[in-house]
Amino acid sequence: MDLNKIALEKDSHDDLKKFKSKFLNNSNEIYLDGNSLGKLPLKSIENLNETINKQWGQNLIRSWNDNWLKMSEKINFKMSKLINSDNDEVLVGESTSVNLYKILYCLLNSNQYKKTLVTDCLNFPSDNYIIEGLKDYTEKKEISILNYNNNLSCKIDVLKKSIQENPGIYCLSLVTYKSSFLYPIKELNEFAENNKSIIVWDCSHAIGVINIDVKDSKTKAAIGCTYKFLNGGPGSPSFLYVSKDILSHLQNPIKGWFGHSKPFNFENKYKPADNINKFNAGTPSVLSLIPVNTGLDIVLEAGITNIRNKSIELGEYLIKIIKDELLKFDVKIASPIESSSRGSHITIQHKEAWRICKLLIKGDETRKKIIPDFRPEDNIRLGFSPLYVSFIDLFETVIAIKTILENKEYLKIDNSKSEVT
Repeated sequence: MDLNKIALEKDSHDDLKKFKSKFLNNSNEIYLDGNSLGKLPLKSIENLNETINKQWGQNLIRSWNDNWLKMSEKINFKMSKLINSDNDEVLVGESTSVNLYKILYCLLNSNQYKKTLVTDCLNFPSDNYIIEGLKDYTEKKEISILNYNNNLSCKIDVLKKSIQENPGIYCLSLVTYKSSFLYPIKELNEFAENNKSIIVWDCSHAIGVINIDVKDSKTKAAIGCTYKFLNGGPGSPSFLYVSKDILSHLQNPIKGWFGHSKPFNFENKYKPADNINKFNAGTPSVLSLIPVNTGLDIVLEAGITNIRNKSIELGEYLIKIIKDELLKFDVKIASPIESSSRGSHITIQHKEAWRICKLLIKGDETRKKIIPDFRPEDNIRLGFSPLYVSFIDLFETVIAIKTILENKEYLKIDNSKSEVT
């Protein structure tokens, strides 16, 4: 089986290949880190220039009424289309950590669920920091972190047993950052509801590449960043979704200006909005929202079902060539093999993972620069955004890793690490 020819054949029939031209692409480079920071859409450059030079530079404060207030509403509407929520159940603004804090805090104080906070060892560390900071608001002044027999995949029976025996508020990453494990969201939401619990989903590694249907999956609360597969730019604002089923019972702990029912009446007494806008706080970050709008447009144009289908194909092909070319060099696949249990990155493990990453990023006269990312202790994450990653990109990446291992090139590289890896 000629895996190179298979890659070329798949690329020739790829309906999404045209979308790569919508992004700024560096020459002689394969980018496999869209699961950490997505590429820059060319339209974002144009839109930011328009916003800076004309709307801000020339129109100044008039642009609030002419453009910026309406822009937030448009972005919220587009996000609602992507996740199949009602328009007044989702908003985009502030960071993932801030939105997670807000939703967990108000759930703890809503009297709708037992004041218990539970997460697991697969959750993104930043989320667990937020959860730890809320422990004093729980009944026992502590949180619970579920541990499985490894830190790569969830044991669903262990999680369900915990929900039964320790009902309350759970926070999980829909797609885990390290191994790309994908939770069965609908199954767990239904199980939680039947056991007087709620799951707050962090969709940061899923939004824009997984078909998240909050109605069909019976999701009640979710948050997630927009700078990965949505290509919203570094530090772009996150989204917050709250189902109407629970919205009226929740009060934002941050009583900010834009969470007021009539912010421009400048009333001395705070009166929260009676819809999702109650979760707003400060002034919208206009310059950060502009690229989110563009990123959402591209994803909606491509179609989330088409994106997910290609992601599955890319993943299955990558696993095939890893098995054929790399397992003989003591490389291990740390991600789920079944596509139904996996997001849009695959993690491989090798004791020289960091030095392999450094060589891939450096490139040389015989191979392109290849940008994956490294996660301690020995994980190489290969992220494949279907909007700009091709099958031949994955083939060339695996062959590059094979060459590095065959020739033991890593022995010539130091093992020091930079701050961002």
